[in-house]
Amino acid sequence: MSTQLSSPSPAPAGVPASPLGGVRGLLADWSSDQQAFKVSWGKTMMWIFLLSDTFVFSCFLTGYMTVRMSTTVPWPNPSEVFALHVGGADIPLLLIAIMTFVLITSSGTMAMAVNFAYRRARRECAMLMLVTALFGMMFVGMQAFEWTKLIVDEGVRPWTNPMGAAQFGSTFFMITGFHGLHVSCGVVYLLIVASRVLRGRYEATGNYQIVEIAGLYWHFVDLVWVFIFALFYLW
Repeated sequence: MSTQLSSPSPAPAGVPASPLGGVRGLLADWSSDQQAFKVSWGKTMMWIFLLSDTFVFSCFLTGYMTVRMSTTVPWPNPSEVFALHVGGADIPLLLIAIMTFVLITSSGTMAMAVNFAYRRARRECAMLMLVTALFGMMFVGMQAFEWTKLIVDEGVRPWTNPMGAAQFGSTFFMITGFHGLHVSCGVVYLLIVASRVLRGRYEATGNYQIVEIAGLYWHFVDLVWVFIFALFYLW
Protein backbone atom coordinates (compact mmCIF):
# COMPACT_ATOMS: atom_id res chain seq x y z
CA MET A 1 0.00 0.00 0.00
CA SER A 2 1.54 3.30 -1.08
CA THR A 3 1.63 6.29 1.15
CA GLN A 4 1.14 9.73 -0.37
CA LEU A 5 3.05 12.61 1.22
CA SER A 6 1.05 15.78 1.50
CA SER A 7 2.21 19.29 2.35
CA PRO A 8 1.21 20.57 5.78
CA SER A 9 -2.08 22.38 5.80
CA PRO A 10 -1.94 26.08 6.73
CA ALA A 11 -2.77 27.00 10.29
CA PRO A 12 -6.35 28.13 10.93
CA ALA A 13 -7.07 31.82 11.18
CA GLY A 14 -6.11 33.23 14.57
CA VAL A 15 -3.68 30.39 15.36
CA PRO A 16 0.06 31.27 15.07
CA ALA A 17 2.04 29.15 12.65
CA SER A 18 4.55 26.74 14.17
CA PRO A 19 8.12 28.09 14.13
CA LEU A 20 10.55 26.81 11.54
CA GLY A 21 13.40 24.62 12.71
CA GLY A 22 17.07 24.49 11.85
CA VAL A 23 19.06 27.20 10.12
CA ARG A 24 16.05 28.38 8.10
CA GLY A 25 14.13 29.03 11.31
CA LEU A 26 17.04 30.94 12.85
CA LEU A 27 17.41 33.13 9.76
CA ALA A 28 13.66 33.74 9.61
CA ASP A 29 13.54 34.83 13.26
CA TRP A 30 16.60 37.06 12.87
CA SER A 31 15.32 38.78 9.72
CA SER A 32 11.89 39.40 11.27
CA ASP A 33 13.45 41.25 14.26
CA GLN A 34 12.05 38.94 16.91
CA GLN A 35 12.20 40.22 20.48
CA ALA A 36 12.97 37.85 23.33
CA PHE A 37 12.16 40.26 26.16
CA LYS A 38 10.06 42.86 24.30
CA VAL A 39 13.05 45.18 24.04
CA SER A 40 14.07 46.63 20.68
CA TRP A 41 17.47 45.91 19.19
CA GLY A 42 18.40 49.58 19.31
CA LYS A 43 17.80 49.83 23.05
CA THR A 44 19.52 46.48 23.65
CA MET A 45 22.63 47.56 21.75
CA MET A 46 22.76 50.84 23.69
CA TRP A 47 22.58 48.95 27.00
CA ILE A 48 25.41 46.65 25.85
CA PHE A 49 27.50 49.67 24.86
CA LEU A 50 26.85 51.39 28.19
CA LEU A 51 27.77 48.21 30.05
CA SER A 52 31.10 48.01 28.23
CA ASP A 53 31.69 51.71 28.90
CA THR A 54 30.97 51.11 32.58
CA PHE A 55 33.84 48.62 32.67
CA VAL A 56 36.20 51.17 31.06
CA PHE A 57 35.34 53.97 33.48
CA SER A 58 35.51 51.54 36.40
CA CYS A 59 39.05 50.55 35.38
CA PHE A 60 40.08 54.20 35.07
CA LEU A 61 38.68 55.15 38.47
CA THR A 62 40.09 52.03 40.13
CA GLY A 63 43.52 52.79 38.66
CA TYR A 64 43.26 56.38 39.87
CA MET A 65 42.40 55.32 43.43
CA THR A 66 45.21 52.75 43.43
CA VAL A 67 47.77 55.30 42.28
CA ARG A 68 46.59 57.90 44.77
CA MET A 69 46.73 55.53 47.75
CA SER A 70 50.10 54.04 46.80
CA THR A 71 52.07 57.17 45.97
CA THR A 72 54.56 58.38 48.56
CA VAL A 73 54.47 62.00 47.34
CA PRO A 74 51.69 64.17 48.82
CA TRP A 75 48.61 64.41 46.61
CA PRO A 76 47.48 67.96 45.75
CA ASN A 77 44.52 69.29 47.71
CA PRO A 78 41.55 69.48 45.27
CA SER A 79 40.01 72.39 47.20
CA GLU A 80 43.13 74.44 46.48
CA VAL A 81 43.91 73.17 42.98
CA PHE A 82 40.38 73.71 41.65
CA ALA A 83 39.66 76.94 43.50
CA LEU A 84 38.36 79.86 41.42
CA HIS A 85 39.64 83.37 42.14
CA VAL A 86 36.59 85.65 42.44
CA GLY A 87 36.54 89.11 43.99
CA GLY A 88 39.98 88.81 45.53
CA ALA A 89 39.25 85.47 47.22
CA ASP A 90 39.75 81.84 46.21
CA ILE A 91 36.45 79.92 46.31
CA PRO A 92 37.06 76.15 46.48
CA LEU A 93 35.46 74.01 43.76
CA LEU A 94 33.22 76.83 42.51
CA LEU A 95 33.69 76.00 38.84
CA ILE A 96 33.27 72.27 39.50
CA ALA A 97 30.02 72.92 41.36
CA ILE A 98 28.67 74.93 38.44
CA MET A 99 29.70 72.21 35.98
CA THR A 100 27.93 69.58 38.10
CA PHE A 101 24.78 71.70 38.36
CA VAL A 102 24.72 72.23 34.59
CA LEU A 103 25.13 68.54 33.83
CA ILE A 104 22.52 67.39 36.36
CA THR A 105 20.07 69.99 35.02
CA SER A 106 20.64 68.69 31.50
CA SER A 107 19.57 65.25 32.70
CA GLY A 108 16.23 66.74 33.74
CA THR A 109 15.65 68.45 30.38
CA MET A 110 16.53 65.20 28.61
CA ALA A 111 13.94 63.30 30.67
CA MET A 112 11.34 65.91 29.74
CA ALA A 113 12.30 65.52 26.06
CA VAL A 114 11.67 61.77 26.25
CA ASN A 115 8.29 62.43 27.85
CA PHE A 116 7.27 64.81 25.07
CA ALA A 117 8.57 62.37 22.46
CA TYR A 118 6.19 59.64 23.55
CA ARG A 119 3.38 62.19 23.59
CA ARG A 120 4.36 62.91 19.94
CA ALA A 121 4.92 66.60 20.70
CA ARG A 122 7.89 66.79 18.39
CA ARG A 123 8.46 70.56 18.61
CA GLU A 124 8.69 70.56 22.41
CA CYS A 125 10.80 67.39 22.31
CA ALA A 126 13.27 68.88 19.83
CA MET A 127 13.55 72.15 21.77
CA LEU A 128 14.31 70.34 25.02
CA MET A 129 16.92 68.20 23.29
CA LEU A 130 18.55 71.35 21.94
CA VAL A 131 18.54 72.84 25.45
CA THR A 132 20.18 69.64 26.72
CA ALA A 133 22.83 69.89 24.00
CA LEU A 134 23.40 73.53 24.97
CA PHE A 135 24.00 72.50 28.58
CA GLY A 136 26.46 69.89 27.30
CA MET A 137 28.35 72.52 25.31
CA MET A 138 28.48 74.75 28.39
CA PHE A 139 29.95 71.86 30.38
CA VAL A 140 32.64 71.16 27.77
CA GLY A 141 33.45 74.87 27.57
CA MET A 142 33.94 75.09 31.35
CA GLN A 143 36.06 71.95 31.26
CA ALA A 144 38.26 73.52 28.57
CA PHE A 145 38.65 76.59 30.82
CA GLU A 146 39.63 74.30 33.72
CA TRP A 147 42.22 72.51 31.59
CA THR A 148 43.66 75.81 30.35
CA LYS A 149 43.97 77.12 33.90
CA LEU A 150 45.82 74.00 35.08
CA ILE A 151 48.13 73.76 32.05
CA VAL A 152 48.95 77.44 31.52
CA ASP A 153 48.71 78.91 35.02
CA GLU A 154 49.61 75.97 37.25
CA GLY A 155 52.03 74.12 34.94
CA VAL A 156 50.34 70.72 35.30
CA ARG A 157 51.31 68.13 32.68
CA PRO A 158 50.48 64.43 32.22
CA TRP A 159 54.06 63.59 33.25
CA THR A 160 54.72 66.19 35.95
CA ASN A 161 52.96 68.29 38.56
CA PRO A 162 54.57 71.17 40.47
CA MET A 163 51.97 70.91 43.27
CA GLY A 164 52.70 67.35 44.35
CA ALA A 165 52.44 63.82 42.98
CA ALA A 166 53.28 63.55 39.30
CA GLN A 167 50.46 61.01 38.77
CA PHE A 168 47.91 63.74 39.44
CA GLY A 169 48.20 65.18 35.94
CA SER A 170 48.05 61.87 34.08
CA THR A 171 45.01 60.57 35.97
CA PHE A 172 43.19 63.92 35.81
CA PHE A 173 43.64 64.46 32.09
CA MET A 174 42.86 60.82 31.27
CA ILE A 175 39.64 60.54 33.27
CA THR A 176 38.17 64.00 32.70
CA GLY A 177 39.29 64.01 29.07
CA PHE A 178 37.65 60.66 28.37
CA HIS A 179 34.45 61.87 30.02
CA GLY A 180 34.59 65.16 28.12
CA LEU A 181 34.89 63.18 24.88
CA HIS A 182 31.70 61.32 25.83
CA VAL A 183 29.89 64.60 26.51
CA SER A 184 31.05 66.05 23.17
CA CYS A 185 29.89 62.96 21.27
CA GLY A 186 26.60 63.13 23.17
CA VAL A 187 26.09 66.75 22.11
CA VAL A 188 26.54 65.81 18.45
CA TYR A 189 24.23 62.82 18.91
CA LEU A 190 21.51 64.98 20.49
CA LEU A 191 21.77 67.62 17.77
CA ILE A 192 21.34 65.02 15.03
CA VAL A 193 18.34 63.35 16.68
CA ALA A 194 16.75 66.72 17.55
CA SER A 195 17.01 67.91 13.94
CA ARG A 196 15.39 64.71 12.71
CA VAL A 197 12.59 65.00 15.25
CA LEU A 198 11.99 68.63 14.26
CA ARG A 199 11.79 67.69 10.57
CA GLY A 200 9.22 64.99 11.34
CA ARG A 201 11.51 62.08 10.48
CA TYR A 202 9.72 59.76 12.94
CA GLU A 203 6.22 61.18 12.53
CA ALA A 204 5.10 58.65 9.91
CA THR A 205 5.89 55.60 12.05
CA GLY A 206 5.23 57.25 15.40
CA ASN A 207 8.33 55.48 16.77
CA TYR A 208 10.20 58.00 18.90
CA GLN A 209 12.21 55.40 20.78
CA ILE A 210 15.42 56.86 19.35
CA VAL A 211 14.90 59.80 21.74
CA GLU A 212 14.76 57.43 24.70
CA ILE A 213 17.91 55.66 23.47
CA ALA A 214 19.72 59.01 23.24
CA GLY A 215 18.44 59.76 26.74
CA LEU A 216 19.95 56.53 28.07
CA TYR A 217 23.37 57.61 26.78
CA TRP A 218 23.04 61.10 28.24
CA HIS A 219 21.91 59.88 31.67
CA PHE A 220 24.87 57.49 31.71
CA VAL A 221 27.27 60.38 31.03
CA ASP A 222 25.70 62.35 33.88
CA LEU A 223 25.94 59.38 36.25
CA VAL A 224 29.62 58.84 35.47
CA TRP A 225 30.31 62.48 36.28
CA VAL A 226 28.78 62.01 39.74
CA PHE A 227 31.41 59.33 40.47
CA ILE A 228 34.22 61.45 39.02
CA PHE A 229 33.06 64.43 41.08
CA ALA A 230 32.94 62.38 44.28
CA LEU A 231 36.20 60.48 43.85
CA PHE A 232 38.40 63.08 42.16
CA TYR A 233 37.22 66.45 43.44
CA LEU A 234 35.81 65.69 46.89
CA TRP A 235 38.19 62.96 48.07
